[in-house]
Amino acid sequence: MYISLATAEEALVTIVRIVSGRDEVIQTAIEALSAPVYLTDVEGVVTHFNKACINFAGRRPVPGRDRWCVTWKLYTTDGEFLPHASCPMALAIKRQQPIRGLSAIAERPDGTRVRFTPFPTPIFNCGALAGAVNMMIDTTDLRQVEALREQARRCRRLANEEPGTADILRAMADDYDAKAIELEQAKRH
Repeated sequence: MYISLATAEEALVTIVRIVSGRDEVIQTAIEALSAPVYLTDVEGVVTHFNKACINFAGRRPVPGRDRWCVTWKLYTTDGEFLPHASCPMALAIKRQQPIRGLSAIAERPDGTRVRFTPFPTPIFNCGALAGAVNMMIDTTDLRQVEALREQARRCRRLANEEPGTADILRAMADDYDAKAIELEQAKRH
């Protein structure tokens, strides 16, 4: 199931309401989501995660030991190494406020990388910080869709400038658009 960025915000509101419950209730609630979701305590130590986190991170997080994030390594979107202590979840806990509008790249132990948008959100109990929840939305395919559409636009521009190759360039543009549509549809199913 595809979870849009807007739907992620709605899901987080529900999760924050549920996390004051028992461990079984929390685990059941986060397992119901197809997106990777994990919780930490006030020190940033991972306490719960769903199965989607394992697929996303390429590793099984270790509750009670992993801190700030379930990923193996993190990088900024510019490719700079991002220490876990400086990741969006760490910022959300330290600042005691949700962090939005950031993207990062997670590296798995096998070396593959996933671009994602995190939604770290502090959890409060009677006004005191009780921990945080993070939902991570994989945006790798969205970036590929954007790149394919940009390539299609370039081909169409060139087709207008180079009449001798216009048919070939338009066909290439159509192929790029078709692949973008295929990726979008695959992500929704």
